[in-house]
Amino acid sequence: MIELARDDGLWTVTINRPEKANSLTGDMLAELAEIAESATDARALILTGAGKVFSAGADLDEARAGLAKSDLWERLSGAIAALPCLTVAALNGTLAGGAMGMALACDLRIAVPGAKFFYPVMKLGFLPQPSDPARLMALVGPARAKLILMAGQRIIADEALQFGLIDRIVAPDMLLDTARDLVADSCAANADVAAGIARLCGKSGS
Repeated sequence: MIELARDDGLWTVTINRPEKANSLTGDMLAELAEIAESATDARALILTGAGKVFSAGADLDEARAGLAKSDLWERLSGAIAALPCLTVAALNGTLAGGAMGMALACDLRIAVPGAKFFYPVMKLGFLPQPSDPARLMALVGPARAKLILMAGQRIIADEALQFGLIDRIVAPDMLLDTARDLVADSCAANADVAAGIARLCGKSGS
């Protein structure tokens, strides 16, 4: 249910469980974290999903059994944030719940026009993962972070672009091509130069 394609330094990771809105099980989270932790020699990483939803967050049955509070979410987002290469979340549809963390940890986020963004942890009786609010505030500011986390608002793609939550809105049939275009210069550049620029831009893992 997690697919990895490698092409000359470009790693493309696809969540492939469209029949369940790409909801994430513990095994899927662990596999995603292991991939991110092993991608230290990747020149760029693209994270996307199959179907019309990027991810609905935790699998409901496993969430009730404790996955919602698992440290796997933080392990995954931390591993993505620590990568020295350019990372892009190519959001093929709605991004919800704990799945928000992996997208927030990426350097860039692009999304299709119909994507929606929401993180209903408070309503469900959980805290967000520790690093997610800070990353969200860094992108959209404190008030808009509260709009999402505390007011429980669903943000549509146009609003997300205006807020700074995503960087571009892209037609569905151009999503992966656009993501590949965004990482092309990093893949072609001297790895030390790319890592140096990442450090200058405040990327902590470089």
